[in-house]
Amino acid sequence: MTTDVRTPVAIVGAGPAGLLLSHLLQASGIDSIVFDSRSRDEIEHTIRAGILEQATVELLTQSGASDRVLTVGSRHDGVELRFDGAGHRIDFADLVGRGVWLYPQHEVLKDLIAARLAAGQDIRFETTVDAVTEADSTTPHVHATSADGTVLDVTADVVVGSDGSHSVVRRTVSPDGGYFREYPFAWFGILCEAPPSADELIYSTTDAGFALISQRSPSVQRMYFQCDPDADPDALGEREIWDILQSRVPGTTLSEGPIFQRDVLRFRSYVARQLRAGRVVLAGDAAHTVPPTGAKGMNLAVADVVLLHQALDALLNRGDEGLLDRYAETASARIWKAQHFSWWMTSMLHSAPDASEFDDRRRHAELRTVVESRAGREYLAEAYTGWPHATF
Repeated sequence: MTTDVRTPVAIVGAGPAGLLLSHLLQASGIDSIVFDSRSRDEIEHTIRAGILEQATVELLTQSGASDRVLTVGSRHDGVELRFDGAGHRIDFADLVGRGVWLYPQHEVLKDLIAARLAAGQDIRFETTVDAVTEADSTTPHVHATSADGTVLDVTADVVVGSDGSHSVVRRTVSPDGGYFREYPFAWFGILCEAPPSADELIYSTTDAGFALISQRSPSVQRMYFQCDPDADPDALGEREIWDILQSRVPGTTLSEGPIFQRDVLRFRSYVARQLRAGRVVLAGDAAHTVPPTGAKGMNLAVADVVLLHQALDALLNRGDEGLLDRYAETASARIWKAQHFSWWMTSMLHSAPDASEFDDRRRHAELRTVVESRAGREYLAEAYTGWPHATF
């Protein structure tokens, strides 16, 4: 049997983009249903990175989506670039008057889920979306199966695909795929029980490779070092991991502790060729992915949502489809700026396996050019802390 469901907005994906969009839509008097194949527990306990731009934090707090970001999160007013044995602080507060917050994505999701459920939001956990059809009509359909095997035929005025980099909705919106780049290196990442090794993030590049020293809480550190994309995360012992990390951060003695998670994070850039097909649109990782070097992933999803909320408010409350018509072009401007910044940070801080001596010397000259120029430091600070959210 098939159960018919009707909603103004069907949102596929209970990640930051989907949940924040449902939150903003409700404030505009627009109902929605959110679908996700994962359980609530899985969503809330899959540990992800978490650098939030100042505009993201302001939106979360001012909209009532999260207060904990200010009490549990940690504001950072700079980062350090380390190369040639010396550290160079990029002072965000001095350069652009903004900062970022270290607040992991799974904590943002806990806040959003709690806020949405408290407000009566219909979130269908463990519900798999199989397909989206009739995108060119005014009532696209979502075909899904719930945890108990119930088949759902969901009719909506608009369908939003915010279902991550393996998006089902993207097949309907951008069947020709997208613009793609895969990098010839990856990050070997660990989570460990230890206090922070530094007050702010350290991006360090050495002849042996890159390392990033970050943190998750006062008692948990997140660290990465450059590795081969096919590296086995279980192949190294803990002592080997610490020796590699320490060798790539000269000048800082790392706080060591038990490693309780390890993974290899491949570097990919992707932008869907189309962000909209009729009344079906993409947002967040379903529309684009970036390397983690520039901390743009979740922030870029939030920027999409700001625009999409305006467009759906105009469509569903005033019958004006003009903003939705402009969504893809307007969102793409920021998407490609973020792609460039992420690529730039990545290529400046990592030596590719086939890099020549010329390539490495040029790359070090680029690093010196950035840190020795206020204009260079300002660009990095401006992009890292985030551009103002666009409006139509």
